[in-house]
Amino acid sequence: MDAPIAHLESGVEIRTVRHILSPFVGRDSSEDRLELTIALKMAFRALGRNKMRTVLTMLGVIIGVAAVICTVAIGEGASQRIQSAIAEMGANMVWIEAGGRGLNGVRTGNGTTKTLTLEDAQAIEQQIPLVSHVTPNVDGRAQVVFGNQNWYTQMRGVSPDYLFVRKLTVDRGAIFDEGEIERAENVCVLGRTVSNILFVNNEDPIGQTIRVANQPCKVIGLLQAKGQSATGQDQDDTIVMPFTTVQKKIKGISWLDDIWCSAISPDALPEAEREISDLLRERHRIRSDQSDDFNVRHPVELANAMADSARMMEILLASIASIALVVGGIGIMNIMLVSVTERTREIGVRMAVGASENAVRIQFLSEAVVMSVVGGAIGLLAGLVGSGMIGYMLQWPTAVPVTAILAAFFVSACIGVFFGYYPARKAAQLDPIEALRYE
Repeated sequence: MDAPIAHLESGVEIRTVRHILSPFVGRDSSEDRLELTIALKMAFRALGRNKMRTVLTMLGVIIGVAAVICTVAIGEGASQRIQSAIAEMGANMVWIEAGGRGLNGVRTGNGTTKTLTLEDAQAIEQQIPLVSHVTPNVDGRAQVVFGNQNWYTQMRGVSPDYLFVRKLTVDRGAIFDEGEIERAENVCVLGRTVSNILFVNNEDPIGQTIRVANQPCKVIGLLQAKGQSATGQDQDDTIVMPFTTVQKKIKGISWLDDIWCSAISPDALPEAEREISDLLRERHRIRSDQSDDFNVRHPVELANAMADSARMMEILLASIASIALVVGGIGIMNIMLVSVTERTREIGVRMAVGASENAVRIQFLSEAVVMSVVGGAIGLLAGLVGSGMIGYMLQWPTAVPVTAILAAFFVSACIGVFFGYYPARKAAQLDPIEALRYE
């Protein structure tokens, strides 16, 4: 018996009998499943004859899928981190800052007007139902000193509602009350960074007296650590005081730098911003042809813009990584064409004993699909392990969504079908007589 005939699988005889009996016997789903099972068994046996070549062919798909999974994991982790920062910032926060003004045709920068007042904050709280919490804000940077330690930090003069607006909590001690605000008492609440720098010998900061600028202040509370913001700033590098203390004793001003508000819900933000703007224009007696002397901002917009940028970068990097998948598909097509050439005589024998073009096409197409799907599964596993290692080494959160895992298998199968169809079609269209003569 010739070598090609010896290599024939049992599926040839099954298909031959079915080919002869097909005019008289109908097909059912069990026959289709049997044919698919036989095709897959033949594919694994054929690929097993050249294990090294099969592994090298799958390598392109493995690398491509692993690269895409790692990229998606890093991008998804960044997106979750930004969304977490948005939640911590307060998704319904509104920030009114002092604006600029025009002097002889020249516009000054933001924060130069002196028109925001405590009465403005009270009017917003009392007249706009869509706003639930309001806090005045008088801020700046100040040198804080305790013993032989000192630090230059962000100083914020606010009311107790500031904690609700900025989603902050007091870890130890307490926040100052309205009575301490009215009396402009020298009390403060420290962020964790400031506390760790000033109190280096495990001293309890509660009850200690520090110096803020030129004022002695008693520490009455310690804020819970919050970490970095969406823009990378240390949110714990701060000291919180009554706004009247900062306003009158440290900065010596009568106006506010900002007003922080919290809308009743994120959906109420647009209407709340509009009503705040209308109210302040009316209170500041700004004519319709004049620009605002304040700015109404929504800080979450910045975080959302960063999230969009991160998402676009993720798509860009995933697209670049997908090139490896295309290269892997081309490698599969190349090897399958070589396989068709090497097995030309075998194909001729199969077709001579009754195998249909469709059976030959399915045989070679199944081999391509098996290589791409198995390569995709290995690449997926490598991507999961790789993304975990990247997250551990870089201390960066990673997450692989279920959709990415399902997409990896789907894309792998599509690559096998797309790049394996031409070699399979070429094998099915061989002339049996010419194929039998092939040496």
